[in-house]
Amino acid sequence: MGSTLGMLVDRVSFDVERGKIAEFARATFARDPAHTDRDAAALRGFEDVLATGTHVVVAGHQRDQQAVVRSLGLDLPRVVVGSTRWEYERPLVAGDRLTAVRSVVADETKEGKRGGRLRIVTLETDYLDRDGRCVLRQREVLIERGAA
Repeated sequence: MGSTLGMLVDRVSFDVERGKIAEFARATFARDPAHTDRDAAALRGFEDVLATGTHVVVAGHQRDQQAVVRSLGLDLPRVVVGSTRWEYERPLVAGDRLTAVRSVVADETKEGKRGGRLRIVTLETDYLDRDGRCVLRQREVLIERGAA
């Protein structure tokens, strides 16, 4: 396919909120008090409570995922997530404001092992802080299976 290479998929901004961090900590069974207790976080050198490792999935609540899939020319019922990886430049804490800029870094088609074509689209999201510095990069691979 390749025509989407370099395409800006979306841009969303959101706050890293203390309450949302507590929800993620409960949902993921994170036991470290630095996620819920400001004093515990301060003892570890953080300005506020520490976000959990996958906290930035909240950006998905700000996105129109169906519009993203359409803009990439994918057929949603045939799409699966192949992988997701996060690379942190620094920890996220309550009070951070992030802007997530997601773009296409690879778009290829190849034959599947069991026959049929697979389209593999790799997206990269840079999470920028208030100063425009990238504090986290997320890479996700979407796989569109061939028609049955």
